[in-house]
Amino acid sequence: MNVGERLVELRNRCWLTQNGLAERAGVSQTHLRRVELGQADITVGHLQLLCDAMDISLQDFFNVKTERDELSVALSKLSPKQKKLLIAFIESLSDN
Repeated sequence: MNVGERLVELRNRCWLTQNGLAERAGVSQTHLRRVELGQADITVGHLQLLCDAMDISLQDFFNVKTERDELSVALSKLSPKQKKLLIAFIESLSDN
């Protein structure tokens, strides 16, 4: 994974300019530009600041998904009624 390309992708998803993201994160816009172009490296600390400014985790940055994460996302999209029905269904499976 290219860190610079991933930064550009996520920054654009957040509708942020380089300057806007740098300002939000408290990092140098010049350094951010160089990282995005692949001309400079970035520390984990600075990457965390950028992720915080985009309201994402480092896990999200590296797109590390687990089955549990996928299940949590799917569950979060259900209405309260749908969640109750799903729980009843799951409980019925364990009764057999």
